[in-house]
Amino acid sequence: MLVNGKWSAEWHPVQATDKQGGFVRQTSSFRHWISNDGSTEFAAEPDRYHLYVALICPWASRTLIARSLKGLEQVISVSVVEPQLGEQGWHFGDYPGANRDTLNNAEYLHELYTRAAADFTGRATVPVLWDKKTQTIVNNESADILRMLNSGFGSLADNSIDLYPADLQSEIDALNESIYPRLNNGVYRTGFATTQISYQQAFHDVFSQLDELEERLSDGRTFLLGEQLTEADIRLFVTLIRFDAAYHGLFKCNLRRLRDYPQLNRYLKSMLAVSGVRQTVNIDHIKQGYYSIKALNPNGIVPVGPDMAEYGF
Repeated sequence: MLVNGKWSAEWHPVQATDKQGGFVRQTSSFRHWISNDGSTEFAAEPDRYHLYVALICPWASRTLIARSLKGLEQVISVSVVEPQLGEQGWHFGDYPGANRDTLNNAEYLHELYTRAAADFTGRATVPVLWDKKTQTIVNNESADILRMLNSGFGSLADNSIDLYPADLQSEIDALNESIYPRLNNGVYRTGFATTQISYQQAFHDVFSQLDELEERLSDGRTFLLGEQLTEADIRLFVTLIRFDAAYHGLFKCNLRRLRDYPQLNRYLKSMLAVSGVRQTVNIDHIKQGYYSIKALNPNGIVPVGPDMAEYGF
């Protein structure tokens, strides 16, 4: 991580724990906002913003999906880091599906953080929404970026799709407030737990949430709130698509596989059928990335399975 702008130690997935040894996620540091009405210093403009992502990362993948669904591919450019997490964290390079940082010529993602804040202390995470005009980080919180891509770009975006419609906002918020701690972050709380009790508590949260979602989808609805795709679906999907490939084995979330849930399995296939979603998924990056975490897999062996053919991978 960075301490006062200097790389201080080898990257490690767990930087903080609670009193029971549970994984505590770092709070995002850059929380500026893009607007199309002049209300913020960051105006919605074509080719002004750049998105740095990792295809392994569910948080970054949220933003890629929103960029695709909102038709912003020609408005916001993208760089993809290599999937393996090395001693200095995310690295730009030539691994298939990744690329070099031709915008800022950084070798490591953490260099962008110190360009934005020379004395930055913390982990250099993805996604990063970068402003080419002022040469700084606008935001590194995926939930914020998801909302910005939905409503912050005005006529530059496809506004026939609204991922956070006014009439569903309270329901979306309620789903997010349940799914994030118990499942999205719950799998990390399980995988990075440092005590048996914290592991078991997180494990229970993960599978109780999956059970509830299975029941919710049992009426045949296409998406979480019926027939309209919302940001809640994007936030759920990015965890589900990684479940059997990484969380079930590496993170010890092994009570059941996702394919053991008939309704969630159907739902996952429905999400993959949404135009613009499948192109954001790279199973090779997901497996290479998670299994490169030395704290969990010191020998770096990447499993051959699981068979993802039924999902088209």
